[in-house]
Amino acid sequence: MAVLVGKEAPGFSASAVINGGEIVENFTLEQFRGKYVVLFFYPKDFTFVCPTELFAFQERLQEFKDRNVEVIACSTDTEQSHWGWLNMAKNDGGIKGVTYPIVADTNKTISMNYDVLAGDFGWDDNGEMIAEGELIAYRGLFLIDREGVVRHQLVNDLPLGRNVEEAIRMVDALQFLEENGEVCPANWSKGKGGLKATHEGIAEYLSH
Repeated sequence: MAVLVGKEAPGFSASAVINGGEIVENFTLEQFRGKYVVLFFYPKDFTFVCPTELFAFQERLQEFKDRNVEVIACSTDTEQSHWGWLNMAKNDGGIKGVTYPIVADTNKTISMNYDVLAGDFGWDDNGEMIAEGELIAYRGLFLIDREGVVRHQLVNDLPLGRNVEEAIRMVDALQFLEENGEVCPANWSKGKGGLKATHEGIAEYLSH
């Protein structure tokens, strides 16, 4: 798997559904330069684990916005599929009420560039192209800073849902580093002190 941390986040231009029901073309990552971005991939619309994640991000969306973070979801479904799911009530298995952008990676290039595409293409004995495994996205999450650089990535297998609290914690850690110049030790959370990246700083921190 590709490690994108420390590298510029792969750009893209694709159709997306924004504001809970408006389909737009040429939705880009570049438009959010100067803001932090949490870009997360999920496998499929109209499934079971995926709506729990999408609603979990929506429930905490204001906390992300308060931190100057844009939340963007992406799957390999079409924009029409996204739109249909967004217009279906929660009690019926839909995700109505989700307002952040959901990108349609219909040609699967975004998932491939972020190296979260499950399955692959191959060839059979007749020389014909086949798909090996289902070509959908793993549960990848990427924290992108204001300069467009990936600072954190996490990839879960398809059945394993993510912890939105951890995504917020990583945003806080990055912003703490930028504001204070101190690194964040294990189990750090907002409100705790950091440590200076020196032997003396580590010794002082561990002595508490």
